[in-house]
Amino acid sequence: QSIAKTPILIAIDGETGVGMRMDSVVNLPKMMMLGAMKDSTIVYTYGKWVAEQCKQMGIQVNFAPVADVNNNPNNPVINDRSFGENKFKVANLAIQYMLGMKDAGVMGSGKHFPGHGDVNVDSHFDLPVINKSMAALDSLELEPFKALINAGIESIMVAHLSVPAIDDRPKYATSISPNAVNGLLKKELGFKGISVTDAMDMKAIANY
Repeated sequence: QSIAKTPILIAIDGETGVGMRMDSVVNLPKMMMLGAMKDSTIVYTYGKWVAEQCKQMGIQVNFAPVADVNNNPNNPVINDRSFGENKFKVANLAIQYMLGMKDAGVMGSGKHFPGHGDVNVDSHFDLPVINKSMAALDSLELEPFKALINAGIESIMVAHLSVPAIDDRPKYATSISPNAVNGLLKKELGFKGISVTDAMDMKAIANY
């Protein structure tokens, strides 16, 4: 920051703290373990811990919480990164995590919009396809994102997914789809914050 002419916004993908990306730091428990606990205030405290780690590193944005509902047991990429298979629990705990970080001065980013839970393909390696109606998506996958938006989350990460109900162009990822970002996320759900994409070197988008 001291050599930058313009202040730099620094982010990390640290769902379980900075130890997820850096050595010499103990990794915190994954979201599935937090979802197994009865006391949601623990997740708020967890968010504050993660934020304190970020602040010590000069990081202002953490790409968390994961708001995906883990409703496919064959999911190879979300799995234990999700708070669970119940949309209300996922929404509640994602909000607690976000508020914990926010109250400690670090901005969260809910992911992976519009919901990466019901896939059996890892988007790091190929483009997952979700063949669900908008009504089905609205009743499950979108629920935690709507809750996070209503709770004041300042950033949303858009996933590399093929969702024909949102954009029926073949091999066209939601992350770069105006229908998904400008249409669904911003206009329909009323999100006013910062939208970011998932990593642009992931094969789900790089291959196509």
